[in-house]
Amino acid sequence: MRAVVLDAPGGVEALRLRSLPVPEPGPGRVRIRVEAFGLNRSELHARLGLAEGVTFPRVPGIEAVGTVDADPGGVLEAGRQVAAMMGGMGRTYDGGYAEYTVVPRSQIIPFDSALPWVTLGAVPETLQTAYGSLTTGLDLRAGQTLLIRGGTSALGLATATLAKDLGATVLSTTRNPDRTTALAAHGVDHPLVDDGAIAARVRDLLPEGVDAALELVGTPTLPDTLAATRIHGTVCFTGMLSNQWIVHDFSPIAYLPRGVRLTAYGGEAGDLPAEVLQRWLDRIATGGISLGPVHVYALDDIRTAHQDMEQGRRVGKLVVVTR
Repeated sequence: MRAVVLDAPGGVEALRLRSLPVPEPGPGRVRIRVEAFGLNRSELHARLGLAEGVTFPRVPGIEAVGTVDADPGGVLEAGRQVAAMMGGMGRTYDGGYAEYTVVPRSQIIPFDSALPWVTLGAVPETLQTAYGSLTTGLDLRAGQTLLIRGGTSALGLATATLAKDLGATVLSTTRNPDRTTALAAHGVDHPLVDDGAIAARVRDLLPEGVDAALELVGTPTLPDTLAATRIHGTVCFTGMLSNQWIVHDFSPIAYLPRGVRLTAYGGEAGDLPAEVLQRWLDRIATGGISLGPVHVYALDDIRTAHQDMEQGRRVGKLVVVTR
């Protein structure tokens, strides 16, 4: 099979397309014929050597969609459509950047859909993180206001879709003024150009601050996001587009505004119920909902895809098809 291999951290040239033996599934594991996989910042962090717990050489990729190729346990039938994500994929064992991958059965979510594989490849991990951030992380309710910091990322757009569907008012940021129209077209109520300090503009719109905020940029903007949030509001730290996620010399009383709550979210396959994945796939199929634009690459173009992700050249999700 063809697979992308990282022998050690480095630039995009460290991503090497190789021919590897098709992996054999051991007890409790399932082999998936990968049709497509989405790119995630986690894989960029692994390539740059910023991620903890990654061993090399490694086939990256924390998610993939495809069909069951072999299940020695006989639980999942061959040809069953499945998504796989997290649980050490692409970090402690080989992940989705390949034509076949073997994962623990616990990391698999079955589904049924006639959507193209490239569309399906854009959904699982992004939906899992957006859904978990809004439910577990923020407990967002209808009628509340939500600020998304890093709004033109795939996760930012998906979260806006889910929040609007819930009945929230959404404020969302972009560093590029040319992308405010894309946010508005996606249903964002208040697109904001982010210069690093937007709290005052948020409070011009909402004097008490937002009810909830999703931090996707990282620790450089987190204090300003906290400052844009009302007393008893909640900020959920989920992403780090800046590649910075450590708060040095943290002093809670000095760092946190009075009465503002700070939480975080990071989920696994089990945090995305199969019925939730199926419901959103069905809604995408009817054309009634969109999680955002999808940009497609061939497996041979993995280096270009990583460059585009690292430089933030695209609005939406980057997906690689394997065939």
